[in-house]
Amino acid sequence: MKNLIINMIVIAAPVILGVIPPACTVDLLEREATTELDAAVFWKTEADATTALYGAYASVRPLFDRDCFFDGHGEFIYVRGVTAGPAIPGGSGYFRPQPGYGMGGFNIYFQQGYGAIHRANYVIDNVSEMLKTASASSRPALEAIVGEARLLRGIVYFRLISLWGDIPYIGTTVKDAFEVDQITRTPIRQVKDSIMTDFTYAYEKLPADPPGFGRVGKPAALSFRGKMQLYWACWNKFGWPELDGFVPDETEAINAYKGAAADFKHVIDDYGLTLFRNGEPGDWGTMGSAEVLPNYFYLFIPKTGNGDPENIMAFTHGGIGTGQGEELMRIFGGGTMEGGQGRIWPTFALANRYQSTVTGDFCEPLIPMNPSAPGARTAENSALNPQSYTNRDYRMKASILWDYEMIMGLQNLQETGYAPFIFQNWAGEVVIDGVKYITYYQGGAHGYIFRKFLRNYAGAGRSEGDYAWPVMRLADVYLMYAEASNEAYGPQNEAIELVNKVRHRGNLPPLATSKTATKEAFFAAIEQERVVELVAEGHRGFDLRRWRALTRVWGSPYGDGVKYFDTHGNQQQIYFQNVSERGYEQCYIFAIPESERDRNPNLTQNRPWM
Repeated sequence: MKNLIINMIVIAAPVILGVIPPACTVDLLEREATTELDAAVFWKTEADATTALYGAYASVRPLFDRDCFFDGHGEFIYVRGVTAGPAIPGGSGYFRPQPGYGMGGFNIYFQQGYGAIHRANYVIDNVSEMLKTASASSRPALEAIVGEARLLRGIVYFRLISLWGDIPYIGTTVKDAFEVDQITRTPIRQVKDSIMTDFTYAYEKLPADPPGFGRVGKPAALSFRGKMQLYWACWNKFGWPELDGFVPDETEAINAYKGAAADFKHVIDDYGLTLFRNGEPGDWGTMGSAEVLPNYFYLFIPKTGNGDPENIMAFTHGGIGTGQGEELMRIFGGGTMEGGQGRIWPTFALANRYQSTVTGDFCEPLIPMNPSAPGARTAENSALNPQSYTNRDYRMKASILWDYEMIMGLQNLQETGYAPFIFQNWAGEVVIDGVKYITYYQGGAHGYIFRKFLRNYAGAGRSEGDYAWPVMRLADVYLMYAEASNEAYGPQNEAIELVNKVRHRGNLPPLATSKTATKEAFFAAIEQERVVELVAEGHRGFDLRRWRALTRVWGSPYGDGVKYFDTHGNQQQIYFQNVSERGYEQCYIFAIPESERDRNPNLTQNRPWM
């Protein structure tokens, strides 16, 4: 337990949002902490409280701003490696959809999660003390600061229970490591109730509009309260047999779905929020050109996406020269994009999920072909034929590149001209319409690479972005509302209209009647929209677990597994081949770090890992 405590007792000294140095750690078992300022010299003014709150944001942010890697637990993104961060597990294997990703590398996530909770508790406890003597005029602002800190604490605990189930609950500042040296795991229901209390307090005390960019208002609190209820409903509907002592309850599931739907509806109806650029698709542009891109693309780059009200909650980054820039260019881009390292790539399975703008349904499956085969680049439905990608969901062009699609090259903070992506032809010369180009350097394992999250303008290095990573978007709220209301009441016209709003940004027609005729059909339509709308934002792996959908995606235990091919027809991966029941169970719940259990025998292990 000592390792957890050392990481948990983090510095809560004043810092400036966006330019925050990495949090130090203090071993309270060996020496006194000298960095947490005494109330006699700090915690006197609203400015003091706000500055300390920024420290809490700084501590929580690294737990969420690389959530894209969690998509590697699903079937639509291949994670070839990770970029190290304060709370990012090491080792690319931990973000594959295979048994074992809950071990080893996620120990730091467990520890840093409690570090973030300690930082939030530090703010909550000290500002609560200030409130005891605060004037009537200053109370609302101080209560709102407590509300923000409680929202931060709530989302961290929410993430931890989603991964580990029962976890230790610590609701106050820890001043001595020995206070929690023998702590036990708190049942998930109690932790969930505490999370709900935090979200409710935040909703009651926060203003409707956030007090500044990167901070939160009532819609964020309501959105997360709804999401917590949605997950609780799923765990009660589908069960969580890997979590000992958890007994699902159908009635509780329905009530939680209803509560989630009510919270989401409040967000949707009462705060004047709209989708980015009113949800209009914009223009596809032309095949093989990036001069014009659909609106969806611009939501995910700093110049146009930062501060948009669709991002109900987002974690800011400092940008150039701060040491606190985001690394989305490094994660999503190849060498052509400021020396990006291409950490995650779209799969062939994702390409086939983008539907037709003509029929509103799935297109004929793309056919992998060897590029040396006659007609490979002209055959109907060939994955190598650019025309196979016409009349597709506009989010496809905004999100991924296929052969002969262009992207602006960026090197040394300068634009280097457009580069075409051609799978397995990296940094080679190619002539297109009489113009010589150098192809995109570094290709995806499945024949595709990402465009989403890649800046198309110069001026910042691969680790110096200032994009505000979204942890709650209005489009997600629309889809969660549709899911919750569908489970509680069946397909409802309002929910169908909201799903169609999300589809419209892809220039897709409304859902056909057959897609909304039953609860099961509408759920499939909602899931489809979650795949293409939220791709690479860290949702898919959590969705599959809360829906207990692993066998639906990967087949039964001891089965043949699922083979993944690239656009040339080469097998790249095979997942869940001959995996046992225990292996599947390990994919539903993470292992409590053994290093913590060695120090504290009261920390029991999750059954699949015993």
